[in-house]
Amino acid sequence: MLLTISTTHRPATDLGYLVAKNPARCQSFELSHGKAHVFYPEASEERCTVALLLDIDPVALVRGWRGPSGDGEGLLGRYVNDRPYVASSFLSVALGRVFGSAMKGTSKERAELAATPIPLEIELPVVPCRGGELFLRRLFEPLGYEVEAWRLALDERFPEWGESAYFAVRLRIGARLADVLTHLYVLLPVLDNEKHYWVGEDEIQNLLAKGEGWLAAHPERDQILHRSLRGQRRLTRMALERLLADEEPDLEAREEQAARTEDAGDERLSLNEERVAAVLAVVTETGARSVVDLGCGEGRLLRALLRQRSLARIVGLDVSPRALDIAADRLDLEKLPPAQRQRLELWQGSVTYRDARLAGFDAACAVEVIEHLELDRLPAFERVVFEHARPPCVVMTTPNAEYNVRFPGLPAGKLRHGDHRFEWTRAELEAWARGVAERRGYAVRFAAVGPIDPEVGAPTQMAVFTR
Repeated sequence: MLLTISTTHRPATDLGYLVAKNPARCQSFELSHGKAHVFYPEASEERCTVALLLDIDPVALVRGWRGPSGDGEGLLGRYVNDRPYVASSFLSVALGRVFGSAMKGTSKERAELAATPIPLEIELPVVPCRGGELFLRRLFEPLGYEVEAWRLALDERFPEWGESAYFAVRLRIGARLADVLTHLYVLLPVLDNEKHYWVGEDEIQNLLAKGEGWLAAHPERDQILHRSLRGQRRLTRMALERLLADEEPDLEAREEQAARTEDAGDERLSLNEERVAAVLAVVTETGARSVVDLGCGEGRLLRALLRQRSLARIVGLDVSPRALDIAADRLDLEKLPPAQRQRLELWQGSVTYRDARLAGFDAACAVEVIEHLELDRLPAFERVVFEHARPPCVVMTTPNAEYNVRFPGLPAGKLRHGDHRFEWTRAELEAWARGVAERRGYAVRFAAVGPIDPEVGAPTQMAVFTR
């Protein structure tokens, strides 16, 4: 497996100081499954390239392996595989072992340069990409990379065999070398969707340390966590909880600020109260006995639902444990009478991951939630809610982007909330909602929430799905 990193920063040979490897000689490093070799195919003042060649020993892959059953089952698969030839977790481990100081951003001779963005070009001749080129781009482009990718044939001698799941990849960016190395360390195993070593709770700290400063805001954050922790839901939830705690230590203050900026006219219009009332009216009209509030946040809708004696079971779900703590405090959860307390539950979870607990409810609400998701995560949300949970009624609200021009304090083209990933016009919501309804066997109707402007409609739009 070969990785090359090039720069045209002048003098380019300063790259040797950043990686702490002399361009004038080759170096080798022992690894648990082979050797890593570092050398420089080119080293001039105009351009310098450092190469990391990973030489995997196939015998070492099976040495001492006993398999899950302890009898050596699966030895052939560990001996005959693509590991020696592709960018994988083996390469990540080698990066940490060989370029450890560079990954930390330290350099004795060029400390200032280590902290400076420089032009870098990274080439990987064979990258397994379980998710295709689009997923590759979704991982690297949000971090500022220019991505070139070429899908490799299964066998160039037999073109009729078709294409493989492997790509040749070239990445270009102006960034600190330390940032590039940590991006590669985390994301290469994500592309491969595999790790060659045991993944336990210790891996969470390793992942969050390498992802500090960029992972929390990455559009594919949930998928990165899920794949990095080998699909273990318990570890994924722990990692997400710690990541949110680290990146958003004062959630309450952030939410208060959001309330001031999300809807510049909310206080004047009491828009939030109108949303809650509109959603509550739909839920009660259906005769629902159980309801789940998806993305419940601080519990505003939960408070109103709790007042409805017809509801025997109420659940609030949110990805943030801190948000759930705030909701519990504001609802005085521990002080509620026993009969009331038994009706209400708070769960930590994500609306984009299948959760068996969500099945069996009469109604589900998602109030101002979907706009906080990346657009390419909406199919996952659709499957979780409309395919797997599948309640008879789903009530959703989201901002009406057309109404934004009526908020004097909101600059043209700016979204109402800093965490919004998109805001839809009425036509856009209707197109998406009708598609969901058709695919999932629901009927859908739409309603306006808030004062209706004859030109741009109401500030909030609501979709009600029933089956």
